[in-house]
Amino acid sequence: MLLGCIADDFTGASDLANTLARGGMRTVQYVGIPQGHAREIEAGVVALKTRTVPVADAVAQSLAALTWLRAQGCAQIFFKYCSTFDSTPEGNIGPVTEALMEALGTRFALVCPAFPATGRRVFQGHLFVGDRLLHQSGMQEHPLTPMTDPDLRRWLSHQTSIPVGHLAHEVVAQGTLAVRARLAELTAASPAMILADAVNDIDLATLGAAAADHQLVTGGSGMALGLPANFAREGRLLPAYSAWRGEAGPCAILSGSCSAITRGQIAAHAAAYPALCVHPDDIMSGQDQVARVADWVMARPASLPLVYTTATPEAVRDAQSRHGAGAVAAEIEIFFAELARILVAGGVRRLVTAGGETSSAVVAGLGLSALEIGPEIAPGVPALLAEDAPLVLALKSGNFGGPDFFAHAAKVLEG
Repeated sequence: MLLGCIADDFTGASDLANTLARGGMRTVQYVGIPQGHAREIEAGVVALKTRTVPVADAVAQSLAALTWLRAQGCAQIFFKYCSTFDSTPEGNIGPVTEALMEALGTRFALVCPAFPATGRRVFQGHLFVGDRLLHQSGMQEHPLTPMTDPDLRRWLSHQTSIPVGHLAHEVVAQGTLAVRARLAELTAASPAMILADAVNDIDLATLGAAAADHQLVTGGSGMALGLPANFAREGRLLPAYSAWRGEAGPCAILSGSCSAITRGQIAAHAAAYPALCVHPDDIMSGQDQVARVADWVMARPASLPLVYTTATPEAVRDAQSRHGAGAVAAEIEIFFAELARILVAGGVRRLVTAGGETSSAVVAGLGLSALEIGPEIAPGVPALLAEDAPLVLALKSGNFGGPDFFAHAAKVLEG
């Protein structure tokens, strides 16, 4: 294994695996920290569920993943987080990056969540989503990681004691040599995390080339765009190969995301296909909602049924105020994990999920261990083939995909 990757959630892991596979690397996404030795691949993506766990847990799990990846012989480590930098002022991006730096013995790490293909750009240290600053994009309403400051230098400085430097776009635009020279200047005096501007894929390719000999790189999946080419230039990549195959069986769509984009996708899908809203109060009631909902889905095997708990930010806050934010999130995850188990046991062979927490719960609940990377459904969302079940999946971050994503994903998964 050449490139070892640690992702803080499951949809982000799929996003990164998609980028690396498209770049020509034989890539497998692992569900949690694997046991034993990996088979012959060039990039391994360890999908963790550490985005919103306590800092100590996120650090411990990430270091355990690092230990396994280093045992596979990885020459470089990539820490992947969301392109909207989902975190709180207390963590977890800064503390995990700091711990990885210490474990690897490196003095610096690039930090860049930019993903221009989905509208995420970093300029003058500020994160934009489309034409809006991060705190005006809807991410300020996120129920678990509300992003209220677009200045990532300031946000990251809340999370770490290591100085946070800035690699300005005017330097990045000058090319790889200029980037390397500026990085040397920024890190000469002390260890540092260097936030890099990037507004297009050319910038990301430049940053990737400049990071060829870095032990640690961090960012969104866009930051990995230029990494496969580094190994290709050294002649270290095997001919492209994919084990992908589609499945023609029944499909179910599960959504727990509350993003504005997902809410639009739900409205579009519900106008043409069956859709069932399960209110958080019903899940919190203690009554068995899973069996009822599973029966509803299985009665519609060929009609792309959608089950969603998605609600407006105001409705989410109302439920959280009555039941507790952590309790609501935990029970919704349990609901989707149990529902997915029943549906797959009942013959569902295509599964589409929306939302990082929902996707993590579903994959963990199904007990999957590794996922092969298939064709791209939308930027950042590949089709996935389970190695240990007759199942294909699409794990969608809440903010990804077009209005007809659900129906389009089902068609791609069918092959």
